Amino acid sequence: MASTVSAKKRIRQNATRRARNRWRLKSLREALKDLDDKIIHSSYDEAKASYDKAAQLLDKTASKGVIHKNTAARKKSRMNAKVKAMKK
Repeated sequence: MASTVSAKKRIRQNATRRARNRWRLKSLREALKDLDDKIIHSSYDEAKASYDKAAQLLDKTASKGVIHKNTAARKKSRMNAKVKAMKK
């Protein structure tokens, strides 16, 4: 167990940051699941709106360092291809 004041503070900071990162990742996963659902069951316009929201969350999550920027780019590319395929 930490004994110094600075080590105790570091433990508190890590717990706060971990909770925040887990929240960001959870909301991102929910947005991606919502997008998948819209692609399967909804119109192109609804899927496009859901894609825009998911893409924004992917960028924000990557900029915060929760996920890697290339992972965000890959997911955006694949989801955009699925949405565009709906238009045809």
